[in-house]
Amino acid sequence: MNLAHDVARWALSHPERPALFEGARPTATYAQWAARAAALAQHLLGAGLYPGDRVVLFMRNHPRYLEILFGVWWMGGVVVPVNAKLHPKELQWIAHNAGARWAFVSRDALPEGAPALAGLERVVDVDSPEMASLLAAEPQASLPVAARAPDDTAWLFYTSGTTGRPKGVMITHRNLRTMALGYFVDVDTVGASDAIVYAAPMSHGAGLYALPHVLAGARHVVPPSGGFDAAELFELGRQVGPLSLFAAPTIVKRLVDHAEAQGLGPADAARSFKTIVYGGAPMYAADIQRALKVMGPRFVQIYGQGESPMVGTALSRADLADQGHPQYLARLASVGRPQSSVRIRVADEAGQDVPTGEVGEVLIAGDSVMAAYWQAPEATAAALREGWLWTGDMGCLDASGYLTLKDRSKDLIISGGSNIYPREVEEVLLLHPDVAEVAVVGAPDPEWGESVVAFVVARGALALEATALDAHVVAHLARFKRPKRYVQVEGLPKNNYGKVLKTALRERLQANASGTDLGQSPP
Repeated sequence: MNLAHDVARWALSHPERPALFEGARPTATYAQWAARAAALAQHLLGAGLYPGDRVVLFMRNHPRYLEILFGVWWMGGVVVPVNAKLHPKELQWIAHNAGARWAFVSRDALPEGAPALAGLERVVDVDSPEMASLLAAEPQASLPVAARAPDDTAWLFYTSGTTGRPKGVMITHRNLRTMALGYFVDVDTVGASDAIVYAAPMSHGAGLYALPHVLAGARHVVPPSGGFDAAELFELGRQVGPLSLFAAPTIVKRLVDHAEAQGLGPADAARSFKTIVYGGAPMYAADIQRALKVMGPRFVQIYGQGESPMVGTALSRADLADQGHPQYLARLASVGRPQSSVRIRVADEAGQDVPTGEVGEVLIAGDSVMAAYWQAPEATAAALREGWLWTGDMGCLDASGYLTLKDRSKDLIISGGSNIYPREVEEVLLLHPDVAEVAVVGAPDPEWGESVVAFVVARGALALEATALDAHVVAHLARFKRPKRYVQVEGLPKNNYGKVLKTALRERLQANASGTDLGQSPP
C-alpha cells in the first residue's frame, strides 16, 4: 500500500497529463514526476538508506516538495515534515529525535549562517545543482516502487504536547489512504481538471491534501510567492482554473477582505476558487457568514488532529448553505458531523459517554488514527485507550450528530492556524535571569483567532521590559510562538496544590485587571 503507487499509476496511464505547476507554469507531467521520484529513490538507496529510514523535509512551499515527498516514499522511507517557521534549534531537536539520516532544506527556510543539522549524513539544498542531479533519471529502467505494508509509517509528524517537547506522531500508509479516500465522500469531489494550490504550509494539512488530488490525477500548484497572497491567488485561479485549497480561518478572512476591497462578489470568487476547506482553528460564526455572503458557497469546514490527520468531522458545503434550517446558526458554530471513516464519542473522565448536549472529551476511532507516538510509550498509552484516541478537546454532540467544540483540556493556543503550546514558551522565558515565574495563555484575537499573552513575575523588585523578553524568546523559538503581549504581575494565581490557575488569568484579561502591562511585542 505504498502511497507512491498513485503517482506511478498515472505516469503509466496518462504520462503527458500536467501534474506540477509553479504558478501558471507547468514544471512536470505525471511521467516526469514519477521519473524524478524514482531517480531520487534510486540515489537514496544507493547512498545506503533503507526502507523505514527517516528523511527530514524542512522547506517552505516549493515546486519540488511533492517530488521529494514521493521520492522518499518510492524507496520506502519515512518523511519527517517540519514547519519551515521553526527555529533551527527546534529543527535540530526533531531531526535528532527522529533519528533522521538525510534532510532536504530550502534556502529561505534555513537562514544563511544558521547552524547546520548536526548528526545527519547529508543536508541537501533543494535549489542546488546537487538536487537537480538527484532528480535526474538514469537511462536504465525505472526503479519499482518499494513494497510497504499498510501499517508501515509514512509520515512522522511532530506535534507539541503539554510536556513542552514535541511528540512524533506515527502516521501510516493506511492512515493517509483513509484520509485521501474519505476526502471524496466527506469534503469534495475531485477530477483530473481540478487544481489544488498550496498557500498554507505543505508540512501540515495543506500538503496532505495532495493525496486525494493525486488519486484523482489532478494538478498541483505552488504559488510563485511560496505562500499566501490574496491578490496572487485570485489572479492565479483566473489563469489556471478555479483552485481548491486548505486554509486557516486567518487566510479565509484575508481572502474575504481582499474581495471586499476590490469590489469582488460570488461570481468573481467562483472564477478563482472551487473549494476552500477551512480548519485548524476556531472560525467565528460571523466570519463564515460574511465569507459566504462575499464569496459564495465555496467553503467546507473540517476538524481533525495531527493524530488523526484531517479526519474527524466535516461541516459540508450543503450545511453551510442551508440558511433556512432551524438549527442553522448552531450548526455554523459547530465543526460538523463525523467523517465517514471514523466514529466519534464524547466521554467523561472514566470513558463513559455523556448525554447528548453535555460537554466531555472528544474521542475518535477509525483507520485514520495514528499508530503511536514515536518512542513515547507512556504518551501513547495515555492517548490511545481501548481503540479510541483521546483528543484533549472538549465538546458536545447534538441530537443530529453535530459536534461543537467548547474548550481544550490541553492548553493549546491556535494562532493563525499554527499550534502554540504554552509550556514551550514558558520554559524559554524561565531561562531569562530576571524571570521568576511565568504563565502563558491565549487571548481572543479577531484576526488570528488567538494571540499569546505571557504573565511574568520578576525576580526581586525588577521592572521587566517587553523588548528584552521578546529578544530572549526569539533567540530560542520560532517568531510565531512569541508572546504578542507581556504582563508583569506580583504573583500567579494558584490552587491549594500549587497549580497555576490559567482560567483566572484569562478572566483577568477580560476584566483588564492584569497587572503592569509591558505592552505589545515589537513587530
